[in-house]
Amino acid sequence: MPYARISLHKGRSAEWLSALSRSLQQSLEETFEVPPHDCFQVIHQCAPGELVYDPQYFGGPRSEGFVLIHITAGRVRTTQRKQAFYARLVARLVDSPGVRPEDVMVIISTTAEEDWSFSMGRAQMLERR
Repeated sequence: MPYARISLHKGRSAEWLSALSRSLQQSLEETFEVPPHDCFQVIHQCAPGELVYDPQYFGGPRSEGFVLIHITAGRVRTTQRKQAFYARLVARLVDSPGVRPEDVMVIISTTAEEDWSFSMGRAQMLERR
């Protein structure tokens, strides 16, 4: 049940954004133990000056094609699973829609089951127990 917030500069086509979304979702399903169709994403295209980052910090050089992906996950994954996800995601994004590896930054945060309400004002994850 990850929720992904994707930030990047304005100007990408709907097709490019769709390919980005698809590559992210496929990577989550393949390596991050996410079931098919469990897809919740927000893509935020930033105006000039709204996406601020260091072009060299722990990588780079980053370009104007920089993509920041923040994933909120419902449970902790192992270090190995996270590393497999990072590698698969970058490989997919390079392939489609064509993001440079240096331009991909990922942050993963985790939450507890009671931190999610999918609808109806209920904590459905707690009801699964």
